[in-house]
Amino acid sequence: MKNAKKYVDSCKLIEKSKQYDVNEALALCVETAKAKFDETIELHVTLGVDPRHADQQVRGVVVLPNGTGKKVKVLVIAKGEKADEAQAAGADIVGAEDIIQKIQTQNWFDFDVCITTPDMMGMVGRIARILGPKGLMPNPKSGTVTTDITKAVNDVKAGKVEYRVDKTAIIHCPIGKKSFGAEKLAENYSTLMEAIIKAKPASAKGQYIKNITVASTMGPGIKVKNN
Repeated sequence: MKNAKKYVDSCKLIEKSKQYDVNEALALCVETAKAKFDETIELHVTLGVDPRHADQQVRGVVVLPNGTGKKVKVLVIAKGEKADEAQAAGADIVGAEDIIQKIQTQNWFDFDVCITTPDMMGMVGRIARILGPKGLMPNPKSGTVTTDITKAVNDVKAGKVEYRVDKTAIIHCPIGKKSFGAEKLAENYSTLMEAIIKAKPASAKGQYIKNITVASTMGPGIKVKNN
């Protein structure tokens, strides 16, 4: 029950109905992250869109200025020069048919991001049903199907995150770790929010940003003012 007590203590520091300024909300988020590990701080944004309509999908990628604090394991599926480029760029695993077969036959998923070149997409398509549900399928929109392997690997390692509205019209995205402190988290928050606002679909009517909440892995949600 120790964790429950910590959570209750954290809740006492927050006024449930209050909307906080960004800096104050993130400072509280850091203060209420009481777990023994370095908790992830997440941003949750409720949008005024209907995700059932293709023209109201909101998704994109952005490189957070201070990264995510997570060590990302990058797999590159490529051949020849592009495979060499991936190795030089610092990809953790590089392969082609061998890797595809390993995923197919061994259910191997020891990586966080998969990047590939356009010429390999036919082959990668064979494992789309396996990678897709896990959110690991390379996609041109997220910059993971590209000829510029060096940039793709560097961006991911630097803290590139993908944001995507879910079925309930909410975007959930990490903006860093508790150890970053409120200032660095605020820089990441601003970068991500700017990207989400820019991605507003032309067909979205009414209020676009409905609710903003920040929370640590084990901590309570803190409402943020929509300025």
